[in-house]
Amino acid sequence: MLIIFDCDGVLVDTEPVSNRCFSAALNREGLAWDVPQTMQRLMGRSLKSCIEIVEKELGRTLPPVFVERLQADTFDAFRREGVAPVPGVADAIDALEATGHRTCVASSGDLDKMQITLGGAGLWNRFEGRIFSARQVRRGKPFPDLFLLAAQQMGTPPADCVVVEDAPAGTQAGMAAGMRVLCYAGAPWAERAAMLAAGGVLFEHMEELPGLIGIA
Repeated sequence: MLIIFDCDGVLVDTEPVSNRCFSAALNREGLAWDVPQTMQRLMGRSLKSCIEIVEKELGRTLPPVFVERLQADTFDAFRREGVAPVPGVADAIDALEATGHRTCVASSGDLDKMQITLGGAGLWNRFEGRIFSARQVRRGKPFPDLFLLAAQQMGTPPADCVVVEDAPAGTQAGMAAGMRVLCYAGAPWAERAAMLAAGGVLFEHMEELPGLIGIA
């Protein structure tokens, strides 16, 4: 079995910082979304998809420096405030790999961002060479392209993959790929109803993950 982990909110506790920076950037452009609104509208999607949504909402194109400044502000915040792994996820990965399950990462974030976040949380080395980004596919989540790429690169049929997600867009992507989707709903901002509606199976603590995959 191949276990495909999303990154932000599943492996690393980055969503509050990321969305705080995104909200501030949107406010500078005249779009008054607070952090909860930004999470609801954009969380789990590729940056390209986020920009398309924002530009449609604004009715205009964002300035060329928008993405560069957003990423610089976000990366600075990660370095300044630090990045922690999601509680219990390292032990869950240990249990999965000890019983022969393979693991990889498939994230809407780009590799530069994941080097900072996974690296800061001490998880980059254990996934290195098995990390896939939405930059590698034409369509990001909620389309299945990224998860299908990960399965293909790992030599595993979609039916033998389990996706671990924390957002409705990623849940939709995993289901569209023909994979089982387990949704981490332990964060206070988790959109439980939307993930359930998309076909995901919710769990509250990372300690539950091995059992959900069949490890006693």
